[in-house]
Amino acid sequence: MNDLLLSSGFLAFARHVGFLQAVEAERVPVDAVVGTSSGALVGALWAAGVPGAELERLVAGRRPLDLMGLHAAPWRGLFVLEPLVAWLREHLPPTFEELPRPFAAGVAATDGTPTLLMSGPLPEAVAASCAIPWLFVPVAHGAQRWRDGGVVDRLMVGPWRAWRGERPGLAHVVERTGGRDVDVDLAGVRVVRTPRSSATFWSLGDVPAAAAEARARASAALVHAPG
Repeated sequence: MNDLLLSSGFLAFARHVGFLQAVEAERVPVDAVVGTSSGALVGALWAAGVPGAELERLVAGRRPLDLMGLHAAPWRGLFVLEPLVAWLREHLPPTFEELPRPFAAGVAATDGTPTLLMSGPLPEAVAASCAIPWLFVPVAHGAQRWRDGGVVDRLMVGPWRAWRGERPGLAHVVERTGGRDVDVDLAGVRVVRTPRSSATFWSLGDVPAAAAEARARASAALVHAPG
């Protein structure tokens, strides 16, 4: 069984959707999922049982601007993510514990420590993983506020190993649009790379085409993926 690791990538939802569609098509056995930023949003929905075809429809159905609101104190962050949390509550169970498979969301603590959230309120944790510093207000989860984990570790290999031990990993890395790629030993982790997203806050662009491109690249790479 593989654990999936889905990287951060600016609004790279369609790329992750295409990758997961390839995972489904190639019948790659998956146990746990770790996602950061856009990878957390798509990964949480998939871990909740939303199939790839439905993921594509959900992603294509909303503009990013629809899922954020202006903040009254812009020096703390231009936008708040309460609309995103409300949308996620429509499609996710309330807590991690109610998911049918293990899932963790990559976040950054206030001191910059990369961390995985893996228990408690799920929609809030996913939104926290998407809260790009200065652009979004940090999101409360438990007693702390958290930010987008991609700014400190786009893939969260170290925290994943600390959580799951020496398991085989299958990582989807969307080419970098920001954040930090940590130099880490990837022994035992098969990496599939797809191009950066061309999405903007005003439009995610041609989601089916972007997903199809990622799906084709991933399928070619996954044919011989270890089980």
